[in-house]
Amino acid sequence: MTGKKKVSAARFWNAKITSTISISLVLVLLGITILILFMGNGLSRFVKENMSFNVMLSSEVTDAGITKIRKNLDAQPFVKSSRFISKEEAKEQLIKDLGDDPEELLGYNPAQDCIEIFLHSEYANSDSIAVISNMIRQNTNVTDLLYQQEAIDLINDNLSKVTTVLLILAAVLLLISFTLIRNTIRLSVYSKRFLINTMKLVGATGRFIRKPFVVNNIFTGIIAGIIADLIIFGIITYFGREYTEIQSIISSTELIIIFSIVILLGVIISTIATAFAVNRYVKMRSDQLYYV
Repeated sequence: MTGKKKVSAARFWNAKITSTISISLVLVLLGITILILFMGNGLSRFVKENMSFNVMLSSEVTDAGITKIRKNLDAQPFVKSSRFISKEEAKEQLIKDLGDDPEELLGYNPAQDCIEIFLHSEYANSDSIAVISNMIRQNTNVTDLLYQQEAIDLINDNLSKVTTVLLILAAVLLLISFTLIRNTIRLSVYSKRFLINTMKLVGATGRFIRKPFVVNNIFTGIIAGIIADLIIFGIITYFGREYTEIQSIISSTELIIIFSIVILLGVIISTIATAFAVNRYVKMRSDQLYYV
């Protein structure tokens, strides 16, 4: 009897480990998709907040006037940051871009003093920029506001398309993940089908029969989720060393949210899949158990 118990225990733990690893790998795939979705949102924010807008200043404006204009801009909710670019700095940039000194060719410095501003991502869209542009141009010391409208529209349009594709991919993978995890759990429940039938014959309710299986697989889902999180964290750490820009695209808070979602999905999918798998055998007649 002792030998049989050892064999039975070994089979149980082998099945348990195999099931946990299988669920972990599926959750890794799902977690990476969620990570890419968050990174897409972070990339969108990063791109939008790094688009510059040049507030061109009048040649008559004084240093005090420039300071006042910049202070007023920094106080606006749509401005993330700003910096002053003098006409001398602008001329040096023109020399780098053109390869020649425009002042020698024209006899004067064509560059203007300007304040370069960067917007918060939620304001980097056509409607908000139009309102912001009208407001800034009302200042008599501002001659123009330069920005690339076509580039902004193109970026917003492409980012919107990418987000839509990622959402569809996440939904498809969620369905695939549920199917794979359900099949994995069904195999683990399969070996207990005669026990389920015996419990049913002695009067146990479906809820009573399901409970130990569901509780057991909830813990399996949690462990599988933690393993998946560790794998995902390892992937992020590796690529974070190779591409440091990743750190500015996704925050620690978002990573915690992703890790929590992976564990939660492990629990939810495992619970639902277990309930389906057990119900299948609860509803079977005794003679059908030999042919499944």
